[in-house]
Amino acid sequence: MKALIYKSTGSWYVAKAADGRLYNARIKGIFKIDEITSTNPIAVGDEVEMEIEDVEEESAMIDHIYDRRNYVARVSPHNKHQHHIIASNLDQSILFATLKEPKTSQGFMDRFLVSCESYHIPAVIVFNKSDLYKKKEMERFSMLKEIYEAIGYTVVLVSVHNKDGVDKVKKLLQHKTTLLSGHSGVGKSTFINAVFPEFNLRTQEVSGWSGKGLHTTTFAEMFDLADGGQIIDTPGVREFGLVDISKQELSHFFPEMRVLINDCQFNNCMHINEPGCAVKKAVNKGTVSVDRYASYLTILDTMEENNY
Repeated sequence: MKALIYKSTGSWYVAKAADGRLYNARIKGIFKIDEITSTNPIAVGDEVEMEIEDVEEESAMIDHIYDRRNYVARVSPHNKHQHHIIASNLDQSILFATLKEPKTSQGFMDRFLVSCESYHIPAVIVFNKSDLYKKKEMERFSMLKEIYEAIGYTVVLVSVHNKDGVDKVKKLLQHKTTLLSGHSGVGKSTFINAVFPEFNLRTQEVSGWSGKGLHTTTFAEMFDLADGGQIIDTPGVREFGLVDISKQELSHFFPEMRVLINDCQFNNCMHINEPGCAVKKAVNKGTVSVDRYASYLTILDTMEENNY
């Protein structure tokens, strides 16, 4: 029987069968022997084949995973040579960011976007907590909006607290499978509760002493939307480790650099200090954002050459 994975807790999975029933499912040991460099062989969003073990107990055994269209992963916190798949088969991702309480760094946003680009997942950036923004934050927002919209991303300003802009985000979710992500404390769970109160997710305040959010979600989980589509709520992550990307490939995942790569003098140009570099030329002219270029260099600097 075909089913869709709605929740993964590491060893057990919640799978929704074609008839709409939810089953607690385990996997056959074979998946653990396969050469999978991921710490979790099955992720939320995976389509699987399962055998019902006990209808009363609602238990099942997963014996096949269908090919994924795409997925988003991060480096495993336990082993940097493995990665942890956060979710699969996505139509888009929405990154919740804030310019205050807590402040989301542009570096974090860019790492997230690179990750999405590398798996061909369209990304939207939602800046929340606009009710807290003063002139300085609004100027910063306008600048970021200009940078990211110019390279093809959708940018939305909302205040979940005041319900401003929430309907616009809700509209973006219709009939799509969307990954919701962002640091803890940016209002992701508050947004889900505001729009879909029946989910009743736990939310926590930003911890005062550090200005960083407290973790509220432990595992990724998928929810059906009344208007069609699903959202996948993810743990509040502090950092995405980039996986399956070599230093040489990194610039391909910056859309504004990708269009310039063929104009560089050398086909293996890293866009650092090579002569005839089209990207550096564009940065100097102001057609490629200095901040984005700085993100590129920072990410490049933190990457290891080994591929996972």
